[in-house]
Amino acid sequence: MNILSVKLRCMIFASTVTVLTLIAGNAKAEDTIKVGILHSLSGTMAISETTLKDTMLMLIDEQNKKGGLLGKKLEAVVVDPASNWPLFAEKARELLTKDKVAAIFGCWTSVSRKSVLPVIEELNGVLFYPVQYEGEESSKNVFYTGAAPNQQAIPAVDYLMNDLKVKRWVLAGTDYVYPRTTNKILEAYLKAKGVAKKDIMINYTPFGHSDWQSIVADIKKFGSTGKKTAVVSTINGDANVPFYKELGNQGIKAEDIPVVAFSVGEEELSGIDTKPLVGHLAAWNYFMSVDTTKNAAFIKQWQDYIKNPKRVTNDPMEAHYIGFNMWVKAVEKAGSTDPAKVQDAIIGVEFPNLTGGTAKMLPNHHISKPVLIGEIQDDGQFATVWQTNKVVDGDAWSDYLPESKPIIADWTAPISCGNYNTKTKKCSGQNYK
Repeated sequence: MNILSVKLRCMIFASTVTVLTLIAGNAKAEDTIKVGILHSLSGTMAISETTLKDTMLMLIDEQNKKGGLLGKKLEAVVVDPASNWPLFAEKARELLTKDKVAAIFGCWTSVSRKSVLPVIEELNGVLFYPVQYEGEESSKNVFYTGAAPNQQAIPAVDYLMNDLKVKRWVLAGTDYVYPRTTNKILEAYLKAKGVAKKDIMINYTPFGHSDWQSIVADIKKFGSTGKKTAVVSTINGDANVPFYKELGNQGIKAEDIPVVAFSVGEEELSGIDTKPLVGHLAAWNYFMSVDTTKNAAFIKQWQDYIKNPKRVTNDPMEAHYIGFNMWVKAVEKAGSTDPAKVQDAIIGVEFPNLTGGTAKMLPNHHISKPVLIGEIQDDGQFATVWQTNKVVDGDAWSDYLPESKPIIADWTAPISCGNYNTKTKKCSGQNYK
């Protein structure tokens, strides 16, 4: 055998090995269904989002113990967008084009979701978004498992107004789209209820803001006129820690100026001394303290998984729990992870929440949720002081903004649109017919 023949055979052998390796690799990839986890593990939002990454890993692990999905194991693909809003878009694109994930569970802030939205729509991905938000949006590619304003902000203001007789309002938020849009809705709502402009104070601070001394002093002064005053807080991330500490430093007690928070749950409170904050409030759709069999089982599962009996649960964790299980049911119903088939199959899917009711995926891609208001306790938990007697359907478009009042979202035929104007009978923006 000459040298040329030997070289030729070696080349053929090497090529065969390469092809077989590629086939084996592709077969292995096809043996799993990849699930993207898009949560900040560093930066200002890590205080809130790291727990959601761990929640998703727990849920995926549990599903795999049940046998996976469609006969395949689920494989988590975790990325860190690092509280960097443009990076969220880059990481989402990588998850969809490089990692070929079947669905993405992620984002916390609305600015991160807005960054991801055009990528998800361009590539026809699926995003499950687990945090309360400002509404004024409904995308075919996004399922909003957190609260819309009518499932959190509006009921909280009603509680303060009717039960605590609040007359003056401080709308304090982090400077980005969620607080600004939510406060725009709340300001319109308060004025419609007869609240004068001089009785509404609005303040915004950047992400990670740490110097609260002068702002809290202003709040204290605003509340010293003799009218009952409350703070409605849309402050996000680790800025909440120094904010609440400064409330305690300046002796602002709940009986004087109560604070109702929309982005502070058990996880955020676990890092601070809550004794000076007892009696301040939060509005959510779930509290760890809810006494149901399902919630007790969820808490035990979480603490066993994380190997820490002191770890807490919170509202966005329940939203991921509901959203993930709805996705599983939709995939099983469709017999496929294809986004278009899942988008159709998931409408009307129901799954038990942790508070004793049932969540349902609505045609506007929001879900039905109860509304709870809780008081901070000295152990970092919330005692429920008020709740709705039934679940509330999430409303994508606010009835309190004139431009939004005639708009509805309905992703079922014949409308199949996220912003259908009931007056003009036309859709604007994204429209899939």
